[in-house]
Amino acid sequence: MRVLIVDDEKNIRVTLQQCLVEAGYETDVAVGGEHALEKAEHQTYDLILLDIKLPDLDGLEVLRRIKRRAPEQDVVMITAYGSVETAVQAMKVGAIDYLQKPFTPEEIRNVVSSVLGRRTITAEDADQSFRASIELAKACITRHRLDQAVPHLRRAMALDPESPEPFNLLGMVQELEGEVVEALKMYRAALAVDPTYQPAQDNLSRATNLNYVPPETSPCT
Repeated sequence: MRVLIVDDEKNIRVTLQQCLVEAGYETDVAVGGEHALEKAEHQTYDLILLDIKLPDLDGLEVLRRIKRRAPEQDVVMITAYGSVETAVQAMKVGAIDYLQKPFTPEEIRNVVSSVLGRRTITAEDADQSFRASIELAKACITRHRLDQAVPHLRRAMALDPESPEPFNLLGMVQELEGEVVEALKMYRAALAVDPTYQPAQDNLSRATNLNYVPPETSPCT
């Protein structure tokens, strides 16, 4: 498996490269947006790790150009702490996931492994496994097949009702479909299962601060 790392910070590139090479992946690097576009046009990668903040070209614009040329290209965004809103925008453009700085080698390997592993998951796998259902749902979300993601998430809830993850992901699906009130309910449901679940905390904070919900219909009231 071949991974392109796009980041202007040398220490980040070195950290990601060392971590992924140790895990058995082949890596390549780009130091900016234009450099990344040039490499992506002439070479094939199973996954691209793309920093949102680049000096020459905005990471979101790089993502748009990559997806325009190769819609099936998997891209994971790298974002700084506090940039979750931008990361969600990137997922709407087509990023498959995001990695938030600072990250550990284990987090890097887990994200890359789960993203690349989604390619081999079948519907039969998802029928029996909570994790397979979640990963298949994520793959559907990334491909903007939102209606197909819902049954996988419902199944995951049934397989493990104590996990907040499917509630949070269903909230994201509903938000992408414009059903913001229902999305907020799902984020809150995730936090009811686990009040410490950070992705739901981030999504709820972000969506609430965007003032999507009229006060009289807010689940807070």
